[in-house]
Amino acid sequence: MGSPRRRLARMDYWDKNANNFRTVTMTKRVSAKYKINRRLMVNLWGRPKSPFNKREYRPGEHGQSRRRKPSDFGTQLSAKQMLKGYYGNITEKQFRRIYDEAVRRKGDTSQQIIGLLERRLDAVVYRMKFVPTVFSARQFVSHGHVMVNGKKVNIPSYRVKEGDVIEVRQKSREIPMVLEAMESPEREIPDYIDVDHRAMKGTFVRTPELAEVPYPVQMEPNLVIEFYSR
Repeated sequence: MGSPRRRLARMDYWDKNANNFRTVTMTKRVSAKYKINRRLMVNLWGRPKSPFNKREYRPGEHGQSRRRKPSDFGTQLSAKQMLKGYYGNITEKQFRRIYDEAVRRKGDTSQQIIGLLERRLDAVVYRMKFVPTVFSARQFVSHGHVMVNGKKVNIPSYRVKEGDVIEVRQKSREIPMVLEAMESPEREIPDYIDVDHRAMKGTFVRTPELAEVPYPVQMEPNLVIEFYSR
């Protein structure tokens, strides 16, 4: 018997050379992103179209059965999966690396974790409302639509510094996704970022603390620390 077929999703991206949209297939991880909401029992990104808004129970045959009280390990794991999942396609290896760096830094480890995550370029582009989702932010950066201090950067995990100027490249400013995202009332721009949507550029003013980050759900990085320090 052959190996099982992988379910693939389709996603559009802007091809600057053809001046048009192209469709590519994406992995199951992207196609199932909203299933994470039901698995974690939260509307992780606060989006109106999340299936959790209509089905507030876990996926699967036994999703509506009575839930057991989670163990300490289960609570810690859920907190880790929630924080990691919020930032899109961060792998476990990348997330663990962020945790390890936060531990080495001076100060509160929880705050350091949040600060390092919020300084990712794809996270900053998402906060500036140049794109509608964290997943599209990663794709948008990867396809070379973003400049940092006047230079093109196509690495989503690129770490932004305080005072850095992030802008949409001139050739990418008419992409419908960008125009729609900026006009969307779904999210507000946090105080630690300054954005001029007319110029399609903004400044990362300062590294935020946990209380300043506009998460749609409560994040508990202290439980993430407990998970990794077991």
